[in-house]
Amino acid sequence: MLSAAVLAAVAAWLLWKPVIGPGRSERSVVAVALLLAVPVSVVVLPRSWVALALVGGGVGAGVLFLQRRRGERRRAEASAEQVQRFCEELSAELAAGLPVGSALDGVAARWPELAPVAAAARLGGSVPDTMRDLARRPGAGDLRLVAAAWHVAQRSGAGLAVALQSVAGSLAERQRTRRLVASELASARATARLMAVLPVLTLAMGSGAGGDPVAFLLSTTPGLACLATGCLLALAGLWWIEAIAAGIESDS
Repeated sequence: MLSAAVLAAVAAWLLWKPVIGPGRSERSVVAVALLLAVPVSVVVLPRSWVALALVGGGVGAGVLFLQRRRGERRRAEASAEQVQRFCEELSAELAAGLPVGSALDGVAARWPELAPVAAAARLGGSVPDTMRDLARRPGAGDLRLVAAAWHVAQRSGAGLAVALQSVAGSLAERQRTRRLVASELASARATARLMAVLPVLTLAMGSGAGGDPVAFLLSTTPGLACLATGCLLALAGLWWIEAIAAGIESDS
């Protein structure tokens, strides 16, 4: 059996080897390492260890996914705040009499993501269209309002500074609403995390009461099944809360 596992691992390596090249990322190497490790570990290691490793790997992948979603959410919130500041600063500089190109260059120096907008203004391109392109980035959707105000001011001949001041007020109100929604959702997220950790506290209480739930979970087949099911349900609950919160945040 061991030789069969080794041969299977070598065959997998030979099949995957052409995929790996100088232009491939390190993810391919990690995938190959996992592909080689799985058949060998199934034969060499005890079945309980393999099951525990799979459960731990699934939990780790779920936690990394949730952490990545959290990082994306924070970056989106930071982008939304930058859009609001951009609109406020630009309207203030235009109201002070600064030319449009200079005002955009000054704001782009503080927010490098707006460099294409400043370049479009210098080269005679469409500033609203460039803003709409940037609005596709996570958290920058409010740039569509700024682009709409810019477009209306260009077509109607109205003062751009006045239009941007109106949009800046609307964006400030939207930011206050988003902060209120985020504060309300924070309690729901904290409750979900607490519910996910409660089984660990229950295990500690069971061990203190004279039982041995940890040994049951780690050394028996029913225990490993319960452990895998419990971890899966906990991660599913956390993902569900995040999905609901993301839907609410996208509507605010």
